[in-house]
Amino acid sequence: MMWAKFDVLMFNRYPMYFMFPYLSVQDRDHKFLTRAVEEAYRGVECGDGGPFGAVVVRNGEVVVSCHNLVLNQTDPTAHAEVTAIREACKKLNRIELSDCEIYASCEPCPMCFGAIHLSRIKRLVYGAKAEAAIAIGFDDFIADALRGTGFYQKANLEIKRADGKEALIAEQVFEKTKAKFQLY
Repeated sequence: MMWAKFDVLMFNRYPMYFMFPYLSVQDRDHKFLTRAVEEAYRGVECGDGGPFGAVVVRNGEVVVSCHNLVLNQTDPTAHAEVTAIREACKKLNRIELSDCEIYASCEPCPMCFGAIHLSRIKRLVYGAKAEAAIAIGFDDFIADALRGTGFYQKANLEIKRADGKEALIAEQVFEKTKAKFQLY
């Protein structure tokens, strides 16, 4: 009886581990990571973008499988992880993915990590380290770019906070809309 209660609690908390009882967590991770890597190859083969793939998984099932679409969509934000999150949110008709995992062929850049965080995905598994992408010319490390210390990037963005009345008006929008807007 006690084990049955424990199993129900564990299933409610981690249903994806019960979907493939014959696979270890490591085997599951390898299975979905392999799919993300296949997406990375697919994206390069069809000329859509860089060699990056991502898979969103829910309860042991693939929700979406995507690759980088930066060139295809002429959109510098169409990274594999961001594209996968956008498609998963549309498919599941919600903006939070707290019962999902994401598998990425490479360590996410700061933008992608931000999207993963904002979507409330509970688990990230990635394959290659960021250095592998940097070695072939992908350098999306924002902090380095802002400091001008990135290997391939130099700072060319001026950042300034508005002052005076404009800054106050911009801040007031949050106070004036907080009662009308609930995100999560």
